[in-house]
Amino acid sequence: MSEGAYQHLWDSSHVTLQELLDQEQPLLQPVPNQERQSFQYRLSLLYLYYLTLLRRFDTLYDQMVQPQKRRLLRRLLDSVAGRVLELKDEMVRVDLCEYHYLDRLLQDLQLTPAELEVPIPKYFQQEQSSTAHERALLLEDILYRTKPAPFQESVPEMSRTEAIILLQTAERARQGRIRANFLRDIRREEERDRKIKEGGQLKFSQDQAAITIQKVWKGYLQRKHTQQDRQKEMEFIGMLLPPSQWEDSGTLFQASIREDARRLLQKEKEEEFQMAVVKTQNYLKETEGPYVKEKIQEQIRQWFIECHALTGRFPDFPEESSGGSHLIFSDKTPDEVKMELEMQIQESKRKDQDKKKEKEKKDKTGKGEADAMLKVLPSRSIPLISAGHEEYTKVWKTQHDSTYPSQSFDPEALRAEKRKEMEQEIRIQVDELMRQELKNLRLAVDREEDRPFKAPKKKNGKKAGRKKEKDLTPNRSMSSLFEELVVYGFLKKSETVALKDFVGDYLYLGSTLSLANKLPMPSLFDIRQNVALYGVLRLGSSDIHAMAPLIRSILLVGPSGMGKKMLVNAVCTETGANLFDLSPANLQDKYPGKTGVQMIVHIVFKVARLLQPSVIWIGNAEKNFYKKVPKEEEEMDPKRIRKDLTKALQLLGPGDRVMLIGTTDQPQLAEMRGLCRTYERILFMPRPDYASRYVLWKHMLEAQGAKVTQSLDLSALAMVSDGYTPGHILQAIRWVLTERRVLQLSKRPLVASEFLAHLAQLEPVHREEEESLKDWYFRTPLGMSRMKLDKEQDAKGAKLAKEKKKQK
Repeated sequence: MSEGAYQHLWDSSHVTLQELLDQEQPLLQPVPNQERQSFQYRLSLLYLYYLTLLRRFDTLYDQMVQPQKRRLLRRLLDSVAGRVLELKDEMVRVDLCEYHYLDRLLQDLQLTPAELEVPIPKYFQQEQSSTAHERALLLEDILYRTKPAPFQESVPEMSRTEAIILLQTAERARQGRIRANFLRDIRREEERDRKIKEGGQLKFSQDQAAITIQKVWKGYLQRKHTQQDRQKEMEFIGMLLPPSQWEDSGTLFQASIREDARRLLQKEKEEEFQMAVVKTQNYLKETEGPYVKEKIQEQIRQWFIECHALTGRFPDFPEESSGGSHLIFSDKTPDEVKMELEMQIQESKRKDQDKKKEKEKKDKTGKGEADAMLKVLPSRSIPLISAGHEEYTKVWKTQHDSTYPSQSFDPEALRAEKRKEMEQEIRIQVDELMRQELKNLRLAVDREEDRPFKAPKKKNGKKAGRKKEKDLTPNRSMSSLFEELVVYGFLKKSETVALKDFVGDYLYLGSTLSLANKLPMPSLFDIRQNVALYGVLRLGSSDIHAMAPLIRSILLVGPSGMGKKMLVNAVCTETGANLFDLSPANLQDKYPGKTGVQMIVHIVFKVARLLQPSVIWIGNAEKNFYKKVPKEEEEMDPKRIRKDLTKALQLLGPGDRVMLIGTTDQPQLAEMRGLCRTYERILFMPRPDYASRYVLWKHMLEAQGAKVTQSLDLSALAMVSDGYTPGHILQAIRWVLTERRVLQLSKRPLVASEFLAHLAQLEPVHREEEESLKDWYFRTPLGMSRMKLDKEQDAKGAKLAKEKKKQK
């Protein structure tokens, strides 16, 4: 795409953005609970449109060259991502479910499920690549230094005669095997000839032989033509791609080369822009700085004189926290400034009174009526999106590529921006000088001591912010703590896995099943999207993390082999996060005693915060919350980390890009209350459905080097593998696709029957096991709320049906 095409995409994106901003305000109005479905539909529609915008802004930020445009795009990209996460949180609150089935919405808008794919901004990996590489090298260096030297066994020397005898023995054995195979073939031919003579095989005449050959050849030709006709029919109806698209035509390769070239050009323009920023700052400080400083001082002195002439005393100088001299520069008279300060105090008092009245009103009306109303909570992202859209409208909407054809920066916009920054810096310096000058004036003129400015009193209540954690390692350096965690195996190198490799198809009948009062189970596609939203987007950017609703922990629940550990590694890969392992098995015989547990939890969370983004993984998370510890695990003491883990989690705030991810396949063994308190989001991972199994077979076979042909019935494989997890399917494929079998694929294509024997050797996930996990999930707080909502809706439906019958 050209720069003009990207500019057109940017313009159209802002048209869509303006429409979405207009739709935001009505959602703040409360809606009765009876209109829950329409409210859900509106929320889902907004969510889908913001996902589309996120995808567009990611493409634009990745490919546009102009540095100042890219800064605006970065702010828009982060704020739209924050809005997507806010809407996801609202949808969970309204649906009372972690998964949402939007197939009806896609059908109404005539879109494909690909539009629901959560895009991961490309700058996540680009910005973290160098840091992640350095940490990986440091980790490998520590492991190499601490690794014990391998034991080398002494190999006995062999004399020349012994070596010759060994070679002769091997060669004679090889010749013997060849001779035995040759004699076996001769015996087989003799046996076949003997059977032919004894059976009296009929001899064909020349005409009969020709007819037989013709039958075989014509049958072969007809089957070939039939297969070609079927291929053309499938291509015509869009079920298969034409052969021209199967092969790599080079178009995608050329497009990727152009994209890489644009990224290199971005770096060049960014370097030019940074040099221009330094020059502009120095130029403005030298030429305009003294004049601006003198102007601000004169304005403040004039304000002092006017206030003294009107009131008979010098005014109070505003503190920096309340705006400083910016209040004076707002083109207001001294009386207006004084009235504004008084109005601020009165406004704060009025707000406190309003809050008290609202609280009393809520207590009178009760919670029932408030809970019956649905509305969207105020957003942190919308003001930033609106500001970015306004900047685009004022600055960039009217500018075209012809203004700066080389995609260089705009010098006028740069000078205006740096002029504001310079004025702000100078104002802070001048404020300090003028406060001292005001103090001297009061002593000289009014014989009055300095009076501090009285800011409006804040309401007495709980202090904002989180509790400060006591540092148990104040004298330890970061490098020593890092090395200690690596040596003890708590800090590990994550496997490089892309989130897109967790393949699975969309659930196309979610809404249909819901209307039939059958609760649909999430597909692998839904699980991947939730991990992208809860894990990747939040950890990838500090700005997105600050705007999004705070989520500190996730629990992945599902049978063994579903890919829970793969998702943990994928989150680390996509965000460049460090991987810490606090699994019970990894804690065994390390840091014994109560103080030892406190120390290791403190070190892990301290290093995780300092080297963020970080993922703290706990495998077999149910063991930390055992109802009853098994005898064979009493020595491990898996529950010893429970209290310290919960305390450390509560200390994480919006600025800490640290995520606790637990995995478990037996959550029934844990105490429900403690587990749900620790893990804020619980994602249930059932067995893959037919559509996901079909996609899994195709993807995994191609990943192992096999080409899927018409001879391989993937549909049959997807049917017979019902109940098997992705891990089972991958194991069966690896057993079949040996190195030798891969070499034979060109002559002997794969068939479905080759996998059946290997699948039969594996133990599938039985329906009873999955039902047990479902029952547990619906006993979680969110699951119970969902079941309660379904019962209420069923009761309302039955009541309406009875009323209709009575009316008839």
